[in-house]
Amino acid sequence: MPTGAGKSLCYQLPAIARGGAALIVSPLIALMEDQFAKLAALKLRAARIHSGLEREVARQAARSYLDGQLDFLFIAPERLRVPGFIEMLAKRKLSLIAIDEAHCISQWGHDFRPDYRMLGEHLPRLRGAENPCPVLATTATATPTVQKDIVDQLGMVKPLKFIHGFRRDNLAIEVVELPVPERPRAIVGLLSDPARRPAIVYATSRKQSEKLAEELGSAVRAAAYHAGLDPDTRERVQTAFQSGALDVVVATIAFGMGIDKADIRTIIHAGLPGTLEGFYQEIGRAGRDGKQSRTYLMHSYADQRTHDFFLTRDYPPVDQLTRIFKSLDDEAQPVEELRAAIVAKQKLTEEEFDKALEKLEIHGGARVDFGGLVVRGSDGWKKTYGVQAAHRAEQFERVVRFSDSSGCRMAALVGHFGDVADAQRSCGRCDICDPAGAVLRVFRHATAVERALAQAVIDELKPVDSLATGTLQRRLEIENRNEFASLLDAMARAGLIEFEEAEFEKDGELIRFRKVRATDAGLEVRRTTPVELLMSDGIGDEFATPAQTAKPRAKKPTASPKSAPKQSAPEALTPEQEALAECIREWRAAEAKKLRMPAFMLLHDRTIRAIAAARPENPNQLLAVDGMGQAKVDKFGEEILGLCRTAK
Repeated sequence: MPTGAGKSLCYQLPAIARGGAALIVSPLIALMEDQFAKLAALKLRAARIHSGLEREVARQAARSYLDGQLDFLFIAPERLRVPGFIEMLAKRKLSLIAIDEAHCISQWGHDFRPDYRMLGEHLPRLRGAENPCPVLATTATATPTVQKDIVDQLGMVKPLKFIHGFRRDNLAIEVVELPVPERPRAIVGLLSDPARRPAIVYATSRKQSEKLAEELGSAVRAAAYHAGLDPDTRERVQTAFQSGALDVVVATIAFGMGIDKADIRTIIHAGLPGTLEGFYQEIGRAGRDGKQSRTYLMHSYADQRTHDFFLTRDYPPVDQLTRIFKSLDDEAQPVEELRAAIVAKQKLTEEEFDKALEKLEIHGGARVDFGGLVVRGSDGWKKTYGVQAAHRAEQFERVVRFSDSSGCRMAALVGHFGDVADAQRSCGRCDICDPAGAVLRVFRHATAVERALAQAVIDELKPVDSLATGTLQRRLEIENRNEFASLLDAMARAGLIEFEEAEFEKDGELIRFRKVRATDAGLEVRRTTPVELLMSDGIGDEFATPAQTAKPRAKKPTASPKSAPKQSAPEALTPEQEALAECIREWRAAEAKKLRMPAFMLLHDRTIRAIAAARPENPNQLLAVDGMGQAKVDKFGEEILGLCRTAK
């Protein structure tokens, strides 16, 4: 189920109905504390055991559990490694076992936790031999592959699977290509508007989160949050944000789970996230009250370099793992001594050792007990390690493809999670479906030269099923790759072409590329067909740095001498005009739904505003409005004029 859709109720209500104690396995202390506090406020008997508690508090929780005085016991999966802990839990019959954030079980999940993967081994003892208690696993971000892995790892036989649907109809997603140095100005500009707060800004590093929080601090109440801060500071920031004392939190991915704040209006990613699953989970923290909210994803090529660094750090070369593996044997040795010995030989740094041993343990090459002793594991770790490292790289590639895509943002996310049928429906709100409604991105009308080039693209595609974008660029002898990509994106937004991801293997390396084909609408285009193309043109001047605003914008096409002068939309509408514009928008939404097309393709918002300002009384006056061509007047003119007359 999506973030905020009620997954906690899915185990809380059955646990209460069944009676007895329910065991909830949860990955984050903040998440546990939030759930514990809510249940305690409802006078339900709840306790938690995790590393952030004083020892006596944890002991009292265990005593209450054994005495049958608990309805809910929350634990971190790592506790199951503590000697005797599973045996203690097994002394009482559990009513239910719930595994929250279950994607952590899967090595294909975006937030894999090794101790979660061991849960399947512990479940038989925890469930009981006679009439075993039910097991429930919940998550917001499981692709079909991850769903299957969760089922397999937990040993579930013919489980009932409930998928709520991944679409969030009240979220508008905007993706903007923006150099790293120019992002702070844009973020401050966005969040200076009170209507866009409260907000969460996700940074790619601790340093970036602190710097952005400092810059935002001059305009709004903001603070940084990351794993490098002490627990008291993190708790203080989280509590202040929850209560409304802070407007904005600038955080790493360490922040968010356990936050149940319904009125978050904006989520900003100040760089590309590592996975689409993580991105979906993070933007899902906005608009949980059902009101319209907006998310912004900022990216550039620099983000890809940053993630290449993270991938190398988190998935070190195989030879580093091999050095540690060769130093192990069947006799246990303290991890501290092994680290000191390998570092002394200058084979690895302490950080490299810790990361390599962690990966070696995950893939079975080493076994580390709770007391910090390590022994050699199996020698089959190389194969699974290589597969997972490749999978992590592929996850980021999908994020890059998402940021470069020209299709509906929400539909792309829905399709990623396996809901193929729903992925055919556009959201009508994102920057692709509704360019006129974009806040940060700016679009302009294509020039005459660009429209002519678009026709040339269609002419090349008509005789063939599809062409690689590189082949198409060479045939048309276009030098600037970025400008050509921008034109193709505009054509895709207009519904004239569609892209298909393809790949081939060369010298053992998988090469990915894009193919493009003309749609049915594109095939009908002729040189005399009026086609409206909207080209991406950077960001709005109010969000840009002085250097950006100094750059000349491409000129918009002017009307030909024979055409009637076009009226442009005014800066502001009167209340009566705004009411008419809203009526036309409602008509547009209903009509677009019937025609199964994005609303902006039927009528742009700026055209609606121009109609509302002009209040045309006949087809000729309607034709004079900017954005109303003859075809639109012929097809929709009577209905639009009827709305104008009714509004009077």
